[in-house]
Amino acid sequence: MNSTTKTILAVTAIAAAVLFYLSYFVVDQKHKALVLRFGDIDRVVEEPGLYFKLPFADTVTLIDNRIQIWENNGRPVQDVASQVYIVDAFTLARINNARLFRETLGADMMQAEQRVGARLDAALRQTYGRRSFDAALSSDRAAMMREIRDQLREEADALGIEIVDVRVRRTDLSSNVLEQTYDRMKSERNALAQDIRSQGESTKTRMNAETDRTVTEKLALAKKEAEILRGQGDADRNKVFAEAFEQDPEFFAFYRSMQAYQKALGGGTTMVLSPNSEFFRYFSDQKAGGSTAPQPVPVPAPAQPAQ
Repeated sequence: MNSTTKTILAVTAIAAAVLFYLSYFVVDQKHKALVLRFGDIDRVVEEPGLYFKLPFADTVTLIDNRIQIWENNGRPVQDVASQVYIVDAFTLARINNARLFRETLGADMMQAEQRVGARLDAALRQTYGRRSFDAALSSDRAAMMREIRDQLREEADALGIEIVDVRVRRTDLSSNVLEQTYDRMKSERNALAQDIRSQGESTKTRMNAETDRTVTEKLALAKKEAEILRGQGDADRNKVFAEAFEQDPEFFAFYRSMQAYQKALGGGTTMVLSPNSEFFRYFSDQKAGGSTAPQPVPVPAPAQPAQ
């Protein structure tokens, strides 16, 4: 075999290797493949494996088959009260129709993210515009996310994109609205505190008045009962004195006189009286055999019991 033949065989082998290299392609589990023949879609390969194509006529475009996470942060929206809020959300999407995705978006993943993000902005405005801010922070939030997801699916299906889920990560007030909200909340809490304080003062005043009235009533009742008891005691005492007087008038008069001496002369009292005064009758000496029995010192009648 001469050198020319060897050269031809070498060139043929190289050409065959090049043709074989250009005739197959591999699709892994993370991608789908679009086989284009002269720019038109020939077929869609969705299963992983080794495939063949026509060299120079067919081209292969790989499309990511995994779930994509598209962030949409800092989106301004208005609620039903026209207050502006800042919303952070993200979309979980996947290419489920490679042919339609190629025909509508040219199989451009960045363009797909922009289209879905624009539709998400509109869905956020529509959903938040029908509700108050409190609804976004309550149990209605899950229903809002489902509503946004359903709105996205209507347009994404036409692009060959499947919207797996939509999640709202943060809903916050804008800086100016946040300050106004804090001021309003502060005013409401101050008003509530003042109202509670006023109710407390009213309750305190009423309780003090009721307590004072109860104390006054109880003191009056106690004084009344004390006067009754005192009157009853005085009556019993007078009765005892009267019974004692009936049994021995002379001794009773002497006893009352001694009590009068003790009260009048006790404690260093100075009195200027005549020795012959009736008050000192029991201090004078009795003359033997002649005088009559001394008369008792007149004693005031006992006080009558209070009624």
